[in-house]
Amino acid sequence: MKMDKAALVLACIAVVIGIGSTNGPVKEMIAGLKPQAEATVMSYAMNQAEDDLRAQITRRAEALNAQPVNAVVDRVWKAIPGYNGLEVDVEATYRSALLRGPEAGLKLLYRQIKPKVSLDDLGAQPIYRGNPAKPMASLMINVAWGNEYIRPMLDILDAEKVKATFFLDGSWLSRNKELAAEMLKRGHEVENHAYTHPKMSSLSRTRATAEIEKTQKLLKESLGVTNKWFAPPSGDFNQQTVEIAASLGLKTVLWTLDTVDWRNPSPESVVAKISSRVEPGTLILMHPTASSSQALRGMIRGIRAKGLQLGTVSQTLSAERIMTAEVE
Repeated sequence: MKMDKAALVLACIAVVIGIGSTNGPVKEMIAGLKPQAEATVMSYAMNQAEDDLRAQITRRAEALNAQPVNAVVDRVWKAIPGYNGLEVDVEATYRSALLRGPEAGLKLLYRQIKPKVSLDDLGAQPIYRGNPAKPMASLMINVAWGNEYIRPMLDILDAEKVKATFFLDGSWLSRNKELAAEMLKRGHEVENHAYTHPKMSSLSRTRATAEIEKTQKLLKESLGVTNKWFAPPSGDFNQQTVEIAASLGLKTVLWTLDTVDWRNPSPESVVAKISSRVEPGTLILMHPTASSSQALRGMIRGIRAKGLQLGTVSQTLSAERIMTAEVE
């Protein structure tokens, strides 16, 4: 109906303008009507453009909107974090687009919707991976030795603009506070790897608590770090370990994919393994070794080649959604 009316208006304007182009009183009579006619046409065109803009935004919103994903306890992977949903704010985007003008391009304004069940709601459960819907992976570097490889690895991480999570053995930290501080200075995350690298499942509750708590306090006192994550040495733990960590405000985190760099594999084989097996939510275990140091740049590039971002363990295990460039 709008198009029929518009066509009629435009036809009438064309007739009037045609008659008005001849000499005589008709031309004089309609001379004063031209600005009004032109304004009507301009107003219609603007309204039509605004309708088209709103329709475009609505279509993009329908394609991008996503429901939140609840955190769950999986039979195999245990605790898996949730993932925020996405809802494009059509009205806010429309108003913003009108103000910015077409030359600024269309940027969609959105709100993230938190899942009803979060990682905190799952209780004392180990974590092996992030949400498979989140296109991010993490490098988790367990440190109890290997000082000679740490600065070279930090330099590569800097060059590639990647932030990793270093899990520090407390006894190592007590002797290497300056090197640990360098990790923080370069923007990396520093977390808890017990104090003497023990087999956690074999310890009494008192001893296991002391192992975790002593490193937690040392992180705070020497680096000002509020500890959030605990990585059991050698991946050895039991339910008591997870419950003790939880009582200290920590979540127990393990790995999805292991470089097995302590066996001194070739850097090429490490890169090939990680590049072929990494997927959204993968936590990649490594240590400061010759193998991982030499393979690090290749691993990073192989991970990115799969369309994944690299973040800290906290970033990968958060429910925060990874946004596309067209959304802000």
